[in-house]
Amino acid sequence: MSIITISRGSFSRGKEVAEKLAEKLGYECVSREILLEASEEFNIPEIRLKSAMHDSASVLERFSHGKLRYISYYKYALLNHVVNNNIVYHGLAGQYILKDIPHVFKIRVQADFEDRIEQVMKHDHVSRNKAISIIKKDDKERRKWSLQLYGIDTKDSSLYDLVINIHKITVDDAVNLISSVVDTPAFQATPESQRKIEDLTLAAKIHALLIDYSLMVEVKVENKTACLSNIGEVLKYDEVIRSRIEKIILAIDGIEQVKFLDEITEKYDHVNPFYNIGR
Repeated sequence: MSIITISRGSFSRGKEVAEKLAEKLGYECVSREILLEASEEFNIPEIRLKSAMHDSASVLERFSHGKLRYISYYKYALLNHVVNNNIVYHGLAGQYILKDIPHVFKIRVQADFEDRIEQVMKHDHVSRNKAISIIKKDDKERRKWSLQLYGIDTKDSSLYDLVINIHKITVDDAVNLISSVVDTPAFQATPESQRKIEDLTLAAKIHALLIDYSLMVEVKVENKTACLSNIGEVLKYDEVIRSRIEKIILAIDGIEQVKFLDEITEKYDHVNPFYNIGR
């Protein structure tokens, strides 16, 4: 069992690689479905979530609690979907969100620039110069987006286990290459790596739940224990709120204990954000 993430630029044929690879391996192929699941789980219109996930950080900050809320929702939806493995994912930020899971096979698919120009000219019925402009603008925006939201450059080869250029290597060649490598022990789920993804999924669920109460905390789950750090003054000093938060977390399947780490790394000078918890 494995999880494959495919990062791709526009008109790089990465979507085609993902779909053919999933068919060959008998895996589920996932992309936009994660947006739909996050939209349904957190009752946010899909178009709003999609816009938030694609817009720059400055635009995201106009939403309640800014970019962190939407990234948190999306992260949980993705982890919750791939936790059972046998997935080819070619959507947003897979190489970032799933980077700490040992059995994830992270791939970058790119294409020869001339091939991309031809694809755009054919698809959009535009001139060569217009096609070049479209590609350059899209590449710039994608790089800016990943740097602003995640602090990563999608062109950084160190983010991936394999980088494939579609030109001499065809789509079918790429599929055969990836399918031969994914069967190696390095990308097979082990009991330890499976526990890792399950713990990350639980942590993401808790984070997404608490961020609705404007609680910006760091969450880690291990051995059925949820550890909250960067908890701020409210949770450090208000035992009533602390008890309510603990009750909310303990209601989640798979969590048996909650620990609050009392280091204060930021001040909460605004109105108590937990006024509605349990009321």
